[in-house]
Amino acid sequence: MAPKSNEKPVELTAETESKKADDGKTNSKKSKKNDNPDIIEDDNAMSEEDRELKERLETCVSTLINEKSEASVTTQIRLKALDVIVTELRSATSSMTSVPKPLKFLRPKYETLKEYYGTIGDTEESSEVVFLRARLGDVLAVLAMTLGKHDERESLNFKLKGAKDYESLAKMGDTTTATTDDNNLGSWGHEFIRSLAGEIGQEYNARVLAGADPDDDAAFADLLGMVDVIVPFNVEHNAEAEAIDLLIEVQRLKNVLKLDSIDEKNYKRVCLYLIKTADFMSDPDDYTEILEAAYELFHKQSQYFDALRVALRMGNEEAIPDLMSQCSDPLMKKQMCFLLARHRINFEVEGDDDEEELNEIIGNEKLSEEFLKVAQDLDVTEAKTPEDIYKSHLAETGGFSRRREAGGAVVDSARANLASTYVNAFVNAGFGHDKLMTPDNEWLYKNKDHGMMAASASLGLIQLWNVEEGLARIDKFLYSSEEYVKAGAALAVGILSSGVRNDADPTLALLDEHINGDSHIMKCAACTGLGIAYAGSAREDVMELLLPLVEQDNSGPNTMLEVSLAGLALGMIYVGKCDDAVGGTIVQRLMEASDEELDHSHAIFLCLGLGLLFLGRMEKAEAMLEALRTIEHKISKTAVIVLDTCAYAGSGNVLQVQEMLHQCSEHLEEDAQHQMAAVVGISLITMGEEVGSEMALRSFEHLLHYCELPVKRAVPLALGVLNISNPDFSVIDQLSRLSHDPDTEISQNAILAMGLTSAGTNNSRVAGLLRQLSEFYSKEAGHVFCVRIAQAMLHMGKGLMTLSPFHSDKMLTCGPALGGVLTLIYSCFDLKSTLLDKSHYLIYYLTCAMNPRMLITVNEDLSWRPVTVRVGQAVETVGQAGKPKTITGFQTHTTPVLISSGERAELGTEEVLSVSSVLEGIVIVKDNPDYEAPETDEKK
Repeated sequence: MAPKSNEKPVELTAETESKKADDGKTNSKKSKKNDNPDIIEDDNAMSEEDRELKERLETCVSTLINEKSEASVTTQIRLKALDVIVTELRSATSSMTSVPKPLKFLRPKYETLKEYYGTIGDTEESSEVVFLRARLGDVLAVLAMTLGKHDERESLNFKLKGAKDYESLAKMGDTTTATTDDNNLGSWGHEFIRSLAGEIGQEYNARVLAGADPDDDAAFADLLGMVDVIVPFNVEHNAEAEAIDLLIEVQRLKNVLKLDSIDEKNYKRVCLYLIKTADFMSDPDDYTEILEAAYELFHKQSQYFDALRVALRMGNEEAIPDLMSQCSDPLMKKQMCFLLARHRINFEVEGDDDEEELNEIIGNEKLSEEFLKVAQDLDVTEAKTPEDIYKSHLAETGGFSRRREAGGAVVDSARANLASTYVNAFVNAGFGHDKLMTPDNEWLYKNKDHGMMAASASLGLIQLWNVEEGLARIDKFLYSSEEYVKAGAALAVGILSSGVRNDADPTLALLDEHINGDSHIMKCAACTGLGIAYAGSAREDVMELLLPLVEQDNSGPNTMLEVSLAGLALGMIYVGKCDDAVGGTIVQRLMEASDEELDHSHAIFLCLGLGLLFLGRMEKAEAMLEALRTIEHKISKTAVIVLDTCAYAGSGNVLQVQEMLHQCSEHLEEDAQHQMAAVVGISLITMGEEVGSEMALRSFEHLLHYCELPVKRAVPLALGVLNISNPDFSVIDQLSRLSHDPDTEISQNAILAMGLTSAGTNNSRVAGLLRQLSEFYSKEAGHVFCVRIAQAMLHMGKGLMTLSPFHSDKMLTCGPALGGVLTLIYSCFDLKSTLLDKSHYLIYYLTCAMNPRMLITVNEDLSWRPVTVRVGQAVETVGQAGKPKTITGFQTHTTPVLISSGERAELGTEEVLSVSSVLEGIVIVKDNPDYEAPETDEKK
């Protein structure tokens, strides 16, 4: 009976109702035609049953308020009349299909009942009178749900008064009439509970604003008493999301751990809701509190794998040893180790029966073997040449190869050969053999200086994760008389060991001497190699090796390059660890550096190293930010923004995004490196959070239209960060347009961003666009090099790898992976001095982000066990009722299978159970004890 939208609601009082009744008697014909929706329909238009109900309720109200002031109407009679009203309301509000009839019929009596409520107890305060007032308060609370004014919170006020009356009854010792709050609240139905919860939240905030201490339970005792009833009721009735919301609203989330109603049937729904809600918490303390609640609930249910996921999400690595020691299931322990390996956590299992095997898993020692088996299974083991990727014969104008042949002898261009080196390395990464570098050393000498370094380093990428065999291949180059070949081999050792832990620790043993040597190029290669090999490991012995390089103050053109590369390597090794020694040293170096040093094109990598140190650690970077603001050089602004955006990476913090947009609003033609960092920072903060990502995309449109060149140059890079290894149609479209921009740097950045967006996907549309670009820019050496690098990323690992830092169903962000991608992004701020000059080897930092995108199912002894799985687009199921489908548009495969960005897999058979709650990477499966094979009909 809601009022029409454009009309004021008609106020209903007892007088207006009696007047209507009189009018109805005098003119019953007119009353049949009723155009006012606020007036209850005429008796003649009602069914017999409804008319009877209406009359019964009106009689009860009349008896309750004793309209005729009859002396015979005692409190007992009034209570009986009220009981009838209560029974009718309770039975009607239990249904949620329509507006309850009793509520309709009692609506006109609301004001009358309110007036009467105010008079109860004026003459006497016996237990019966108090009980009558308490029960009537309940009824008025239910009526106020639809009739009360929104700001006055009448429904809650009546309940609070009622609660006091019930308390008084308990003190009077009247146990027969006093009903418990539990029955009292739940029996009025879900809608009433929901309405009351909303008003409790409003009342709580009003009291806090009025000066009440949020931590003081005494100031909110009456409200919390109701919360303690509503929350278990909601959990028991499958409204877990509403229960959590109410606890968050009154800042008592820890109470969720005391609930007995959370059990093995509903803990998953509760925890999923908590984890997803954490994304929307702007306050770091609230964020941590929500995730801690989820962690404790998983822990309580002995779900150690999921508890570990939450601990890693919080960055709480101290919890790992406890979880490992408490977990008694050896299969669960192995699965946890696979997760630690994927997240690149350097953890050593001690005092366990399977200690050696578990440490092998965490150290990724078998990763190469599993990857090669998948390649064999998918029949992609044959090596590819750069020409297989370029496909010059498909070019409309004949491409480079034919044009050269037409002109006579083929002339090798150093830049083209360098590009081919990278393409060859990335395409054959992890496969152990190729057609350029492995057969002989001829290709090595088709390059010069830094090209030779890149060529010998590419061996590390080709042998990726296979430390034993790879070292044997690289060893001879470590003793080369050619310094650049030697430097490349040192870098190759680091690349080879990326994410793999080996007992012999060959990287440190081989690179140690070069860090302290006199050769500049060897130092640069050794720094980069150590940064790639030990990314995320937080190894103190490696830190002690690199810190003196950052602290050195020799004056010379190469010093700042060494300092910057050492700082970047330290940032990668201690990514997200907030280490004071490393942070203090880098800030100190920035403060003491001369203006000439800070003007160096690579100084930004020192800022990035500091940023990576606090990656995703939010407010923990505050002290460092204050220190950076004291630097007088223009790099101070860039360093502050790099650190700020890294600290809030993946948090979705709207205030930080606004701050970055504010930085971009200033119109600067030069000295605008900080604006470029701010644009990339917007992507960095919103990545992994769908709503934020969509809003960021719209912001980039505006930046392209209204901002100066430096900002526009960073937009393609920001688009790349937002869609790593996820070639979304609209984003590729936008980048394709920008790749033809008249500004050289915008177009080059767009080309590289296309490679980053489609990395490891073999996307045919992007492949076609890049082939067209290689023709379009055939006379621009810089552009062609960028196209080749983009093609290398697109076909990385022959389509079996991904650069995406997200894993475990997008819940976790791998620090070293994101650091590797950011190194490439910040290199693109000044392509002429980095990738298009002599520092192109920084591309190898992408190794830290390279991971197989495979799903393998294995037995308890870790041998392959092919099972049926369904792979489809992931569907958000948080807060949905029942058992919603988690994927849509799926296809059924037998493992091993490849999982793309945005896809999810689930078991397609009940024959086995997975130990992991997320099907990604290597998953252990075991026989389902409850499985019964379907009976097959016997052939006649």
